Amino acid sequence: MNDAQAKPTAKKKTVAKRKPMSEKEKLKAAKAKAKAKEQAKRKALRKRERMRRWALIRQSSITHWTLTGMVAVVILVFFYYFFIRPYSYRWKPCYGYKGYGVCLPVGYKVHGIDISHHQGSINWAAVKATDKQEYPIRFVFMKATEGGDYKDRSFDENFRRAGEVGLVRGAYHFYNPHTDPIRQADFFISQVKLQRGDLAPVLDIEVKPRDKAQLQADLKKFLHRLEQHYGVKPIIYTFYKYKTRYLDDPEFDTYPFWIAHYYVEALAYEGSWHFWQHTDYGSVPGIAHNVDLNVFNGTWEEMLHYQLK
Repeated sequence: MNDAQAKPTAKKKTVAKRKPMSEKEKLKAAKAKAKAKEQAKRKALRKRERMRRWALIRQSSITHWTLTGMVAVVILVFFYYFFIRPYSYRWKPCYGYKGYGVCLPVGYKVHGIDISHHQGSINWAAVKATDKQEYPIRFVFMKATEGGDYKDRSFDENFRRAGEVGLVRGAYHFYNPHTDPIRQADFFISQVKLQRGDLAPVLDIEVKPRDKAQLQADLKKFLHRLEQHYGVKPIIYTFYKYKTRYLDDPEFDTYPFWIAHYYVEALAYEGSWHFWQHTDYGSVPGIAHNVDLNVFNGTWEEMLHYQLK
């Protein structure tokens, strides 16, 4: 084979050599790379910040709604405990006696009311006319005095007119633990002229004392003074929890008790008691406003033992 027939040799591919970068170009490229890196870093930081803020917002939202829910629950519990539960008895079915707008306690035959100037002007003839009903109003306690110098402005008229229509009357003193007991007793005596057939005078004690022992000593002075003057043991009115907490001295148990306990089917107090104030929501003919209703724990004949002879 001659040279003409020889296999042609492959051409070598020529690669253009890159022109070396000048120092200026290197510096520019380095700046561009650094800028891109900085932008990427900032972008990552912004993303992390957005995620952190979103997490905080979600956490804040969860906390907000959790707290809102807790507050709502507290409000509902508070509202139920203080505004629904105490009065729920009003809406329960009445399986006993219905009278004067409420469900009357079962098993008591002698019913009465207690009033003050808050009941306004009273038509006593209409109140007395309830004796034609199944559960007539037989007795009425009325506020006479408070502390050492306050007299209920309606007492004299109410006391006189209740007696004129033939209702058995009683008068009570709202006791102030921060006023001298003898001063209070003497003020009551000066304003309340009880007569034969009236119920024994009533000590109304509801205000919490600063000192329990002092309260008990003062109440004994007040009670002894009234008993000495009227010749009969006074009746003590109070709430059943107040009785067990502050009037636990055995001497007080020698007095007749008038216990207040509302909207229940049976009185929770387990000691001896004679009158029970079972509601403040009664509706009685002749009285425009709601009135307290009471029952006597016994017969009509037995209640005569607590009247002045």
